[in-house]
Amino acid sequence: MALFLSACAAPEGGPPKATDAQINELAASITALRDDIDPSEAARAARIAYDYPLELAEQYGITDTPLAHNRKVNRGDRPRGLCWHWAEDLQAKLNSEGFRTLEVHRAIANGLNPILISHSTALISAKGDSMYEAIVLDPWRFGGKLFWSKTLEDKRYDWYPRLEILTERRRRRLAYEGEL
Repeated sequence: MALFLSACAAPEGGPPKATDAQINELAASITALRDDIDPSEAARAARIAYDYPLELAEQYGITDTPLAHNRKVNRGDRPRGLCWHWAEDLQAKLNSEGFRTLEVHRAIANGLNPILISHSTALISAKGDSMYEAIVLDPWRFGGKLFWSKTLEDKRYDWYPRLEILTERRRRRLAYEGEL
């Protein structure tokens, strides 16, 4: 089903607005990550995770599937909308909230595989927990309609810490260039 949804064109007027039930379900899942998470912070984070990608979809001019939009960005027809743009912008928005009990992470999937396209996302966890104890917040996957799941339960991607992937890519590039 996920592959079919990602292949569909963006709906007329952009991605659909989330229902209160969807937002409440994400808020409950964030709150359940650990006993000391402030439920009001979890509710705020869930609302942002669903609503802010709708704003981004409009800003980015999303009218196609994620991969079709990527081609437009890569050709210079659109300024933003690659997965890392979504992740960067969502992370910045969530971090601007100054959460006391929540922490935002960044992750990359397929980042070291030369055959697969790498994919970036933002994640949210209890303050001090790792990204593996977090919830993936992926607005790119369905062109502005939020996908979320626990990190280790995401059936489509295996996520790794962004800085680890970027460090390894740099090491490999330097080795290739003979600078190591």
